[in-house]
Amino acid sequence: MLSRDLVSKITEQIERTDHLAGLVPEQQLHWRPPIPGAWSAGELLGHLLDCLAGFCAVLYKAEPDRLRHFAGLRDLPVNHACAPDEARRRIAHYRSHIDQGFTLVDDAALGRKLPTIFVPEGETLMTLLLGNLEHLINHKHQLFVYLKLMAVDVRSSDLYHFR
Repeated sequence: MLSRDLVSKITEQIERTDHLAGLVPEQQLHWRPPIPGAWSAGELLGHLLDCLAGFCAVLYKAEPDRLRHFAGLRDLPVNHACAPDEARRRIAHYRSHIDQGFTLVDDAALGRKLPTIFVPEGETLMTLLLGNLEHLINHKHQLFVYLKLMAVDVRSSDLYHFR
């Protein structure tokens, strides 16, 4: 099943994101790369929460009646500076909701079109989920680079799950 493979890849990326978040040194939360407008490490952790909230928003859009309780996730702060322990707690919270949402997604659901702000005629659930996966992977890699620049000993195995 494609839906099972997709959720497996999303779960893997969330696990690696959580792992990397746990490697951010508390004393480095205000560190930022020497690039104008760059986020601090803490701000990047807060943005990763926004990435995960995006999956929940898409799943809620796909199943608003059965995932009614997802609506409350919108009230949680994202895009704020946060410490690794807060980020990891919140990652687990979003992951739990993502797991719940995916119990309602099968291969047929992936082809359903959902209207969006940017595409009122709709995009497939698969396209929306892949867009969110891309967003998460890009910022997960950004966190990996931040850790490297902070001289944290990270390797490819911290970034990827090798099969």
